[in-house]
Amino acid sequence: MQPYFYSVSEFLAMGKHGVFVWSCWAITVGVMLAFIIYSRRQRQALIKQLTIQQTRQAQRTAKTPNPETKQPM
Repeated sequence: MQPYFYSVSEFLAMGKHGVFVWSCWAITVGVMLAFIIYSRRQRQALIKQLTIQQTRQAQRTAKTPNPETKQPM
């Protein structure tokens, strides 16, 4: 079995198509990393927003009296 590329420089050149091949790889990896970073930031923002909302809801329920616990007159 014969290797297709005999050296690393031939592999990187990809038969004079290396610029196109490696730029496509770089763009693909860059876009995937951008999606991962974006998704993580959105998740953190959502968790922060839900935490704030839950805290506000807990404060509202603590301030309002419960009608079932009213004492009879």
